[in-house]
Amino acid sequence: MDPESLQSQKVCTVRRNRHLTIVIKLGSSSIVHEKTHQPLLSILSLIVETAVRLHRDGHRVVIVSSGAIAVGLRRMDVEKKPKHLPRIQALAAVGQCRLMALWDSLFGNLRQPIAQILLTRNDIADRNQYQNAQNTFAELFNMGVIPIVNENDTLAVSEIRSIGDNDTLSAITAAMLQADYLFLMTDVDCLYDKNPRINPDAVPIEVVEDVAALEADVSSAGSSLGTGGMSTKLVAARLASSKGVTTVIARSSNPGNIATIVEYCQSIKKGQQGASSQPLIPADEDPLSNSTPSHRLDISKPPRHTRFLPDPEPIRDRSFWLLHGLAPAGTVFIDEGAHRALASKAGLLPVGIVDVEGHFAQQEAVRLVVVPRKRPSPSELPDGIATPTNPSIPPSQSDPESKPRLEVGRALVNYSASEIARIKGLQSTQIESVLGYADSEYVALRENVSLIKRDKGGNRPATPAPASLASSVASLEALLPQRPSQEDLRA
Repeated sequence: MDPESLQSQKVCTVRRNRHLTIVIKLGSSSIVHEKTHQPLLSILSLIVETAVRLHRDGHRVVIVSSGAIAVGLRRMDVEKKPKHLPRIQALAAVGQCRLMALWDSLFGNLRQPIAQILLTRNDIADRNQYQNAQNTFAELFNMGVIPIVNENDTLAVSEIRSIGDNDTLSAITAAMLQADYLFLMTDVDCLYDKNPRINPDAVPIEVVEDVAALEADVSSAGSSLGTGGMSTKLVAARLASSKGVTTVIARSSNPGNIATIVEYCQSIKKGQQGASSQPLIPADEDPLSNSTPSHRLDISKPPRHTRFLPDPEPIRDRSFWLLHGLAPAGTVFIDEGAHRALASKAGLLPVGIVDVEGHFAQQEAVRLVVVPRKRPSPSELPDGIATPTNPSIPPSQSDPESKPRLEVGRALVNYSASEIARIKGLQSTQIESVLGYADSEYVALRENVSLIKRDKGGNRPATPAPASLASSVASLEALLPQRPSQEDLRA
């Protein structure tokens, strides 16, 4: 068995061995007061009690915690978040110590050991480090430890977020662990089809089956202490759902609802499995069957929440890493024939490449974008190279620049940007005559290509809602505290 399969098997064991894996994400506004930066001990204590209870019921629990910068502001008596990046990173370094001390103190009262895991984009961009992180999580779980994850703000250099925000970090963490649930705890209880403050008939949206339906009009920032907003939560839900993770938006002030929502969701799964001849979770391995009678919950009317259903055909671990673990260094434009070949599990050949953009080296990640091909003139080709033929594309094809571009995936390339620019549109047998060498006949091997999964229509039913689902995001934002503009948040 190849190492990739062994790694996947090891992580899969995490979710099959008589327990669930639950990732709980807390934003800065759930941890500290937005104005005074005082830690919200009442909420944090409830979070700790909930996490410990889930852990003692046999589940694996991970907390993705924001708040380092906010705690640093209070420790250094700074009123507002500065805009100078080194100052923000210094405050994060101060606050991270205090924040972990606070978590350790609260969990210590219940004799629960915790661990700190700091991540940056570079930590997951390297495949070996990505797998090492998986192994570290697995060993911490085996030791009975609850990991607390945060992005390493002292090293991140892009708007104090190299990954993007802790919503995205929580989704990547959940996917890395092949988690069962991702809870995005926020200031409101769920999504609504309309603003409930001005529309008494606003209907809560309990289930979202197609995250894309919610992405039509999402543009707002997070709190003055954080970097996320509702748009980042929808992005996180889309990422996690694509990996088979059930994502839940719930109110952070009632963290005890997490256990009830989990049991409610598990009861739904049991009902769906009842009709099948072989349950997905055997009765003697149901994690919730380990709960003592005193822990059994009333799930006849679950707490209000919004649940994003997982993709019934989740992408593989390596495919997720290629799509979301790597930052693309450039773009390779391919024609429709190359896209069809990739969809048929073939590699990317130079003949299917139309153009290249950016500066990148071998084995760096690039975007794959489909554009129509314009037949090149002989003057555009190297001397002695015949014009490539493609009978499916008429000579009168219009300029690709005038056509819509569609990103279809990501790839690790075998050639640099300058090399691809020289061999684009050529047969693989011509690579050596142009470059003087030929490391591979493929610009990208198929195993190093991950295509974006798109709904082909009818695969998943549309999310029911009385009004445009895009308005539900605006309605949810209207319930949150006033947010600064993006300009105010830029460092």
